[in-house]
Amino acid sequence: MQKQNPLLRIWGWGKDEHGSLICAVLGAFLGVALGMLPYFAAAQIIIQMLAGKTDLSLYVPWLGLGLAGYVARTFLYNVALSVSHKATFSILKTIRQKILEKLPKLPLGTVMDMSSGKMKQIIVDQVEGMETTLAHLFPEMTANIAGPLLILIYLFILDWRMALLSLVTIPLGLAFMMTVMGNYSKDYEGAVKATHEMSGTMVEYINGIEVIKAFNQGKTSYAKFTDKVRANAAYYYNWMKRCQFGMSMSYAIVPATLIAVLPTGWLLYRGGSLSVETFITIIILSLGIAGPLIAAMGFVDTLAQVGTTVAAVDELLMAEEQQHGDREAVLKGTDIELSHVSFGYHGDQDILRDVSLSIPAVSMTALVGPSGSGKSTIAKLIAGFWDMKEGAVSIGGVDEKKIPLEQLYDQVAFVSQDNYLFDESIRENIRMGKLSATDSQVEAAAKAAGCDSFIRSLERGYETKVGSGGTHLSGGERQRIAIARAMLKDAPIVILDEATAYIDPENEAIIQKAIAKLVQGKTVIVIAHRLSTIKDADKIVVVKDGQIEAAGKHKELRQGCPLYEAMWQAHIGAKDGDAV
Repeated sequence: MQKQNPLLRIWGWGKDEHGSLICAVLGAFLGVALGMLPYFAAAQIIIQMLAGKTDLSLYVPWLGLGLAGYVARTFLYNVALSVSHKATFSILKTIRQKILEKLPKLPLGTVMDMSSGKMKQIIVDQVEGMETTLAHLFPEMTANIAGPLLILIYLFILDWRMALLSLVTIPLGLAFMMTVMGNYSKDYEGAVKATHEMSGTMVEYINGIEVIKAFNQGKTSYAKFTDKVRANAAYYYNWMKRCQFGMSMSYAIVPATLIAVLPTGWLLYRGGSLSVETFITIIILSLGIAGPLIAAMGFVDTLAQVGTTVAAVDELLMAEEQQHGDREAVLKGTDIELSHVSFGYHGDQDILRDVSLSIPAVSMTALVGPSGSGKSTIAKLIAGFWDMKEGAVSIGGVDEKKIPLEQLYDQVAFVSQDNYLFDESIRENIRMGKLSATDSQVEAAAKAAGCDSFIRSLERGYETKVGSGGTHLSGGERQRIAIARAMLKDAPIVILDEATAYIDPENEAIIQKAIAKLVQGKTVIVIAHRLSTIKDADKIVVVKDGQIEAAGKHKELRQGCPLYEAMWQAHIGAKDGDAV
């Protein structure tokens, strides 16, 4: 798809604010036009003084005109900025809303793969960074270009030779500016990349501080963090250093219009081809050309920043969505069928290759196999985290792509080894499973999950805040709350992805009881490395290198699948070793 001009893109996002933005531009333009009056007044006053006129009444009207022009310009400028700021905040709100509306439509796996640092950088920092530019860009840049243009037109009316002379320094100053701005877009993209890397490392460092301390890796991890911070600072330092000469020369040369106007104008005046009145007027008005142009030039770099931000936002907004039906599907049960499914992440090599699998309704199916074999990918495809490029997954005889995402998510409760808890109360975290649930229903789910007693032992009970990601709770407590949330959801399909992988034996016994209640009368898919926990499953599916190696019951697989037998012997050996 062809890239659209960033400003046109923003103009499209802010369609509800077009009227306000146009009013801001017109107000600023009128303000700049009236702001020229003090220059005219100053020229006339100087002419009168050189003529030796001392009557105060000759000066009062010009003083009044200059003051009126200044007041009018100041008033209109502030009104225009007020209007443009309100419109800008509305546009930024719209952009953020569009991003947040888009995220649920993206494959869940795609969202999970995005670093929180990058997501925060785009939605919060980069979008916020457009505020100053947009609020001032539309009214000010337009007015700052129009103002010098009006002055220049009048100068040409007065004397075309002097009008051209007043422009001599501008091309030279702009030439120095272009030495800086030629690579600005690329330089700014590099700055954004450096900031993303620093933010991502910062988030990683903070989130992993417990592991870092536990394994005495503070020096190594902190070095990685500081290296990224220093790299970010060094990038900006070197960038600004490269820009310093060009920017300094540009800002020094552009305002120096009198370098050409004064000597040449004096010669023309002495030669009799330029009147003193015109000469003085041109001197005064030429001084009003550079200021607005320099202000307009200041927006060039911010335009590049806006372009980079718009590109980052568009990367999200234009990302491929999951394509699902929009009408509620009629499901005939909860049996699951995978038919010739092949899948790889982000265009990489396929993780799953031609997988076909039947999972009967109201049964327990276990997925086992070596790490990286594709077990979790199968489970996440069933849960609707991604759409298949090849093959199909159906639930109740209906292709998942024909099931609306909201309905599909209602069908599945997903409990993993690393369930996320929001920085809310325990009650609200459980209620996430069913937002309409009453307090008594929440507490009933907590009792069923075996976590009611530990919740009530806390100082604030169910109103206890769990911290970001549940950091105020132990791993076992977080897992029980996640299971309570799944129980409250009461979905007909339950997927357990290593739900007890990192739980201590005491908590595991409690969680296994909770899981037993959770899966009653449900279609259950279990991913487990501890084969003893799934040996009684209705079907065990052995996955290897993205393909189905074998499927059957525990005894059948021990006899007929060497890989499963090897895994079983390794598991039994590990248990015996633990016992010793």
